[in-house]
Amino acid sequence: MKPIYIAAFHQSKFGKLMGMTVPQILDNAIQGACRQISAQPSALDVGSIGAACNFSLNEQGLLAGLMAMTPGLEGKPIEAVENACASGGQAVLSVIHKLQLGMGDTGIAVGYEKMRDAEGKMDGKLIGKVLGYFSHPDEREGKVFVFPHIFAEVMQQYLSEYDIPEEHLAAIAVQEYANAKFDQAMKIEGLNRYVVDGLPLKTYDCSQITDGYAALILATGEGLEKLGIPKSECVRIAGWGQATDPIRKAGRDVLHPQGAYRAMQTAYDMAGASTADVNVAEVHDCFTVMGALGTEVIGKAAPGEGAKYWVDGKAAPDGECGINTSGGLIAKGHPIGATGIAMIGWSALQLLGKAPAETQVKNPRLAATFNIGGPICASVCTVLRTA
Repeated sequence: MKPIYIAAFHQSKFGKLMGMTVPQILDNAIQGACRQISAQPSALDVGSIGAACNFSLNEQGLLAGLMAMTPGLEGKPIEAVENACASGGQAVLSVIHKLQLGMGDTGIAVGYEKMRDAEGKMDGKLIGKVLGYFSHPDEREGKVFVFPHIFAEVMQQYLSEYDIPEEHLAAIAVQEYANAKFDQAMKIEGLNRYVVDGLPLKTYDCSQITDGYAALILATGEGLEKLGIPKSECVRIAGWGQATDPIRKAGRDVLHPQGAYRAMQTAYDMAGASTADVNVAEVHDCFTVMGALGTEVIGKAAPGEGAKYWVDGKAAPDGECGINTSGGLIAKGHPIGATGIAMIGWSALQLLGKAPAETQVKNPRLAATFNIGGPICASVCTVLRTA
């Protein structure tokens, strides 16, 4: 296996891209990453693009062809990948696989989502419908907002099975909203309300509907030499794993997702590391219950104790392991295709000591990321270390 390094990371502000078109988004992502290292797109050998709602919300297919519109990328091996909310992570693996196959020494992984219109408005009912396409057809009936409903059920199951209070999951949102207060995350008033009658999921337990893009330039050792970048300025993707569980939630133990645990262990084994080495992590907290489950998947807490890890302050930037110091999907936003790439990019910034001072983990050693798609179905995990 060739060592794979992160040569550059670039992302937009997550929020509203207003009138920016999909072709403009992809070109901005590519050009922005290249500017980070004063490189031309022609220096990139391969590419991959991840998105989830390009057909359903943007009426756009053949995203690889849009990437090839950027001068210098025409005629290169580029592909589009879709793995629900793990599309970004899958795009990174796609580039890694191409580099491992000898198709080139440098590559770019891009992820994006455009979920709001040119005025920054969103059609909540439409978005609820199209996101529902990433669930099993039999589990959509009677659910207006399919995924919040599904994860409300997961949240109820988590609270019941482990006999913990809602406050423990609310603590995850509080940690991620830097200026939030505990009673705001639990008090049912104003913006914060129960999403599904009879189930515990609240607005503050959910990630945000967001526009955004992100890109990573990856390279082998030879690729870094071609780009003129010393290894000492880079982070290495030391391990990676991918696994897929059945899309149907019923009939399997979603509180112990086998594929997720397998993917994470594969990444640890490849990196020659263990959870004890990790003190930086980004986990896929599309809902607060996934912040808890993600903490368990990366091995920082036993099953049922993930939420308590946050309550005890261990996930804070100055805790045992700084988890979602970026703000996570809850506070930062969740532009689906960009999410997995941004998680890896932010972790690299942490390892290089380049995160904002108030969120920078002291003496970062090793980082783990856990990106999921669907009802805890598709899992992409990585382990990062300084080169």
